Amino acid sequence: MKYGKFAAVYDGLMEDIPYEKYVEWVASRAPSGKLLDVACGTGTLSQLFAEVGYEVTASDLSEDMLTIANQRFQEANQSIPVLQLSMDNLEGLAGFDIVTIAIDSLNYLQSEQQVQQTFKEVYEALNPGGHFFFDVHSIFKVDMVYMASPFVYDAEEIAYIWHTEPGEAEHSVIHDMTFFVRQNGLFERFEETHEQQTFHVDVYTAWLEAAGFSVESVTADFSGQSPDEESERIFFHAKKI
Repeated sequence: MKYGKFAAVYDGLMEDIPYEKYVEWVASRAPSGKLLDVACGTGTLSQLFAEVGYEVTASDLSEDMLTIANQRFQEANQSIPVLQLSMDNLEGLAGFDIVTIAIDSLNYLQSEQQVQQTFKEVYEALNPGGHFFFDVHSIFKVDMVYMASPFVYDAEEIAYIWHTEPGEAEHSVIHDMTFFVRQNGLFERFEETHEQQTFHVDVYTAWLEAAGFSVESVTADFSGQSPDEESERIFFHAKKI
């Protein structure tokens, strides 16, 4: 998945994401260690993990995202290694106590095989007893919430019109977004198309167990409670046996 110009406006559009709650969730279950932040995006979460004491490595497939992440780390005087890797090919990385794939990044994988391979790659990257944290969109969000488009966002520097339609695969969605970004008093227009897919909770659980993990908890919407029919974001904590 290449984000292109979207990387430059990503942080402004993600202001409502409670990154601090994500750090609290991870820290409450694995308070320290060597952490790999897979699909790190522009590095916001990686930076927060480093600030609370984790030894962080950040990876992402998008060169544009990693450029911004690296600038962020340098400006904060943080020594966070940055690697350009796909989720389903971590190229033999090992020795981590914690791996995260945050903010529905896993939903960008386009097949069951890619998700299963990602779980295997994460398993190999972890030390025995290591922790794996990730979140995904619920089926309710993909099939119902997203289908209520168009969505419109209008701020001083950025505006967008966001249309969605079902993808070819079950429980998948195509996001067609038109952005208007203010530059030198004028608005530049550009378009992005993203596709995401999700699966049932029990399917993710089965794939985790097949990869060798024990599933420690499945919760929803930063609540710490089990998912219900209208939960929108599902959180998994698994442990390498």
